[in-house]
Amino acid sequence: MKFSKTTKKKNNTRSIRFDIISAFPGAFSSYLDESIVKRARDKKIISIRTHDVRKFSRDRHSKIDAKPFGGGPGMVLQIKPVYRAVQFVKSKIKNSNSKKKTKTRTILFSTRGKKLDAKVAQRFSKYDCLVLICGRYEGVDERVATHIADEEISIGDYILSGGELPALVLIEAVSRFIPGFLGKGESLEEVKGSYPVYTRPASFVPRKGVRAWNVPKELISGNHHDIHDWRASHG
Repeated sequence: MKFSKTTKKKNNTRSIRFDIISAFPGAFSSYLDESIVKRARDKKIISIRTHDVRKFSRDRHSKIDAKPFGGGPGMVLQIKPVYRAVQFVKSKIKNSNSKKKTKTRTILFSTRGKKLDAKVAQRFSKYDCLVLICGRYEGVDERVATHIADEEISIGDYILSGGELPALVLIEAVSRFIPGFLGKGESLEEVKGSYPVYTRPASFVPRKGVRAWNVPKELISGNHHDIHDWRASHG
């Protein structure tokens, strides 16, 4: 599955390229083909490519995992197909940006990685390309973390079956810092702050006999000072 090519917009605003290496590339299309992410791809603000790691196994059965040395349960994602996939991606990035140096970062998703937060996402947004390695099975050969990835990232203190969901989370978290992705920069919570929001109707009665659920009076007062103070106290 391929998405829009990485190009600069005519007004020279920034764009970022994501290359996802996964054993299940088909898992991404349902999310990446919808809503704000799709609009950003259509506008060339971001570009996303998925790469099936099985195609780099050079095994007639497309085998990419093996039993862990020392014994233990499960199977481990092998280093060879991951290495070949990353080398292939980096060569494509280099060829597509031959006239300038491209700032690239390779990320492996791991429960032992650095926690993804807004600060980390903003740091990643400064790169031209992010190569995302999605682990699977019982884990990934540790040499991927040691010699191939620039860093390991976790999205939380819980276990998932693979790196596909973390990749989607990172893509959106990072893309929000690219100008034009949200339409308005002030939409960023880092800019406007985080507070409860309401919309019409100002009063809602869910059923007869239940007291109305009302919007706070400050928000419908028209007084900008009161609205600012209410949001500041509830953020």
